[in-house]
Amino acid sequence: MNDYMTALHQRFFQEPDFTELEEEIEQTRQEVRDCLDKLQRRKLMQLVDTQNLLREKTSLASFTAGFKLAWGIAKELEADGLYSFEYEQEQRACKAAEQEVTPRGKETG
Repeated sequence: MNDYMTALHQRFFQEPDFTELEEEIEQTRQEVRDCLDKLQRRKLMQLVDTQNLLREKTSLASFTAGFKLAWGIAKELEADGLYSFEYEQEQRACKAAEQEVTPRGKETG
């Protein structure tokens, strides 16, 4: 199911525009990188890569949770009987037919 949810996420998720924040993060990363030696730069890149992976996994988990919530709500609504405009129209027609059969002002029975 995870593959299916991943495919749905890729199809329907629209990443919000955080251009300003992303630019600020990148600028800060470069400033920090400039103060580090080669080994420390490598560790910094690992940190950035791991944070990006965490963000992707969190996004997918959130999408999956939202999908499951929506699916659960749909199942509950279905169990209670789905609302139908046809049913409502049918009920009105039945009431109208009953009123035509029973003349007004006369008691039946």
